[in-house]
Amino acid sequence: IMLLGWCVGATVLLYVLYSWLIPTAVQFNGSLRALDTLTRSTRPQRLLKVVQKHATRGDPQSVISAIDHFCRRSEWAMNIGDEKGSILDSVVSELNPEKVLELGTYCGYSTVRIARLLPPGARLITLEFNADYAAIARQVIAWVGLEDKVQLVESASEDWIPRMTEHFGIETFDFVFLDHWKDRYLPDTKLMEGCGLLRKGTVLLADNVICPGVPDYLEYVRNSLSYKSCYFKSHLEYSKAEDGLEKKSVFLG
Repeated sequence: IMLLGWCVGATVLLYVLYSWLIPTAVQFNGSLRALDTLTRSTRPQRLLKVVQKHATRGDPQSVISAIDHFCRRSEWAMNIGDEKGSILDSVVSELNPEKVLELGTYCGYSTVRIARLLPPGARLITLEFNADYAAIARQVIAWVGLEDKVQLVESASEDWIPRMTEHFGIETFDFVFLDHWKDRYLPDTKLMEGCGLLRKGTVLLADNVICPGVPDYLEYVRNSLSYKSCYFKSHLEYSKAEDGLEKKSVFLG
C-alpha cells in the first residue's frame, strides 16, 4: 500500500511539474531546459508535432488555432499570439500589401498569419537567424501550403537587408513586421532607410515594444519627422502582462 501511495504521489508530482510549474517557469525564463529534458525535444519541435497532429494540412486557420491552443493550455511560446495577432491581421488586411518583410520568423506562426491574408502574386520574405527555428518554420509553412508566397532566409537581418534589391529584385516594401532581436529594431530600421527599402507610405509594425521593450526604437519613430506612429496597448502573448504593438509607423519619406 505504501508503495502504491508513493507511486501515485510521484505521478501527481510529475503531472504538476509538467502541466503547470514548468510551463509557468518557461514563460518567464526562456533559458529553462526542464521541459526539453523531460520530453527529449525542444519547444519548436513540440509545437510542430501539435500542428501535424491537430491542424488540417492546407488550412492556415487550423494551424493558427492549434498553436494558440497549445500555447495557452500547455506550453507558452514566443509567437505574437492570438490577441496581438488580431491587430496584425487588421493591419495586413487594411494595407493589402504586395511586398512584405518579416524580421524574425521563429516557428512561422506570424508568417502564416500574414501570408494567408496576402493577395495573389504577393511576396513575403521572412528572415530568421536561428537554424533550428528556421527548420521548424519551413515545415509549418509547407504544412499550410504557403510556399508560393513565402521566402524564408536563414540569416542575420543586418546581412540580408542590404541584399534585398540585388537578390530578390525588391525596390521597396509595403509592410515590415519587426519581431526579432529587440536590439536590432532600431539599427535595422535605419538600415532599411539607408538602403532605400522604405517608400512613402510603407508601414512598420513592431511587436513587444513594452515587454521586453524597445525604448530606443520607440523614441526614434515617435520623434522622427519621417514617421507617423501610433501605439496599441495589448498583452504579452498568452499572458496578462502588458505589452503592445507600435502600429502604423508610417514612413513619410
